[in-house]
Amino acid sequence: MTVVFVTGASGFLGQYLVVELLRQNYQVRAVIRPASSEKKFSWHNHPNVELVRLDLRQKRGITEALQGVDAVIHLAATKAGDFYTQFAGTVVATENLLEGMIQAGVKRLVAISTFSVYDWLHIKSGQLVDENAPLDKNPIYRDEYAQTKLIQEELIREFEKTQSAPVTIIRPGMIYGRDNLWHAHLGAELGDNLWLKIGENATLPLSYVENSASAIVAALNSQESIGQTLNILDDDLPTQKVYLEKLLLKTPQPPRMIPISWPVMRTIVDLMWFYNQKFLKGQAKFPGIFVPAKLHPRFKPYRFTNRRAKEILNWTPAYSLDVALDRSCSDQDLLEIAPVADQPTLLSKT
Repeated sequence: MTVVFVTGASGFLGQYLVVELLRQNYQVRAVIRPASSEKKFSWHNHPNVELVRLDLRQKRGITEALQGVDAVIHLAATKAGDFYTQFAGTVVATENLLEGMIQAGVKRLVAISTFSVYDWLHIKSGQLVDENAPLDKNPIYRDEYAQTKLIQEELIREFEKTQSAPVTIIRPGMIYGRDNLWHAHLGAELGDNLWLKIGENATLPLSYVENSASAIVAALNSQESIGQTLNILDDDLPTQKVYLEKLLLKTPQPPRMIPISWPVMRTIVDLMWFYNQKFLKGQAKFPGIFVPAKLHPRFKPYRFTNRRAKEILNWTPAYSLDVALDRSCSDQDLLEIAPVADQPTLLSKT
């Protein structure tokens, strides 16, 4: 049976990815943190799951855990904390994983990146953002997550080049789903039950979590995906207004909202930023929402496409926005595993 090593298996997307792999009859070696309680995962006692407790920030045990593995899906990253915390959880962890893969002779890698790597501040309103969009070459004013994910991508491409490894990089859009329906592209929390709603006409680069998981598995099996970077997005992306209207219908106690238009918010932030740089020498520390390089990725109106992923992977998002919201707000067990009959065929490790 094909063995897939999944880092970040305990995360939001990771749990759904493990389920998708099991449904397609893979053997999954799921990496969870040493202190995690395995019983919270619906698949912890599945016969095709082997739990591996590893801290990828340390080299110990990684090569051994990769023995007999056919492919790696690398999800693990750190999204919180200061730069050094995120550097250790994203960059150092990736360095250690890649070194372990080399020592274990594992080459097939599907690495999960992010839309955060694009140079949003300098992409114009209304411009199409696809896989050819420029990456941020000066992410110092962005958050630590964007900085470390850019470094991570460089490490992965270097591994691909030096090891002649079959690598695919997946960049999902804003992943949403159960318990992750209110997100940063709608606005910002100001306090308990109070939300600053910024704009309403920008298209949301959404990727429903189950759609994302199925795309990643499709990439794992695709010869055409090797050497590619693919944006993963849903079909028929909604505007902020449409998404929020649908979400409010399913939210029994929605937060109170203070609306502000995108042009007004952008003007306020630009003036604050200019004053800080011109007169305060950049010494004033503002919340992220008042930093242009962090504001633009979330609210500037862009255009998006999933055409390349659909063509290369022969994949189509299974769930529309309405169905995704229904599933996310239902009592249905979305992590229930119903395996299919046929064993998948994976690309050779070499």
